[in-house]
Amino acid sequence: MSHETYLFTESHEWVEPDGDVRSMGITDHAQHLLGDIVYAELPEVGREVAKGDEIIVVESPKAAADVYAPFSGEIVEVNSALEGEPGTINQNPYGEGWIVKIKPSKAAEESEGLMTWDKYQDHIGG
Repeated sequence: MSHETYLFTESHEWVEPDGDVRSMGITDHAQHLLGDIVYAELPEVGREVAKGDEIIVVESPKAAADVYAPFSGEIVEVNSALEGEPGTINQNPYGEGWIVKIKPSKAAEESEGLMTWDKYQDHIGG
């Protein structure tokens, strides 16, 4: 699936638009702002999250940034490869750098506030 088909949040997360389980991560724009990511604090599998909950912290020499849930649901998988190679987020934020997979509980109503690729590009001035 092309990242241009993903949905995006104002706080620079991306999420796959369809499916029972959806991958998510941070956008290329966000990883550029952070610089080289040196640490990713991953959440526990099985954790229930509400839309807008902080689910992970990523750190670079410049800053630490919170990553938020794009919708409510259960975290069913984490990208454990990021523990040893957090820079994967910089190298491939829409692919190998995915952060978690969430099984959404309210995707239909909560996806309404998410942006398409074009709207996200407008949002970031791209």
